[in-house]
Amino acid sequence: MAKKILLLAGDFTEDYETMVPFQALSAVGYEVDAVCPGKKAGDTVRTAIHDFEGDQTYSEKRGHNFALSADFDKIKLEDYVGLVIPGGRAPEYLRLDQKVLDIVKYFMSNNKPVAAVCHGPQILVAAGVVNGRSLTSYPAVGPEITAAGGKFVDIPVDKAYTDGNLVTSPAWPGHPAWLSQFLKVLGAQITI
Repeated sequence: MAKKILLLAGDFTEDYETMVPFQALSAVGYEVDAVCPGKKAGDTVRTAIHDFEGDQTYSEKRGHNFALSADFDKIKLEDYVGLVIPGGRAPEYLRLDQKVLDIVKYFMSNNKPVAAVCHGPQILVAAGVVNGRSLTSYPAVGPEITAAGGKFVDIPVDKAYTDGNLVTSPAWPGHPAWLSQFLKVLGAQITI
């Protein structure tokens, strides 16, 4: 039986930050359950593509429809070895859902691997789990991390940072480093 990873998604989740980890983790043998509050397996969430085109902030374009692979209301947290929290617009409102916050608290309090990227750490902040932790995010989320008692780590957009069970990256250009570090924290052994 494949080990299971939980991925929290919502409408206007960032396209690459949702699809790439879903596909990459599936490709190396994990069963990835992508869920969204109020939705079931087979339902879709709309994604947004955030790009870095030389403006003062990222641009945003309509992405794909991403099919969810599990029912949010039926997940059993003890079945999962890790949690992925993509960025995009979704964390802004997912952090208002108490069950989402309880999921994050469960993974963090049980020292299970958690990977968050870009705006995903907004959910970590809302769950109250960053106090005393070092992590990165999209720079605009940095003040939220600091205000919540975390240490914001300012690194290049194509890098990732690991603090214990928590792996974070500023944005999707960091996927190679972010996913590699997350796989190490998961204890995955990939041989070439």
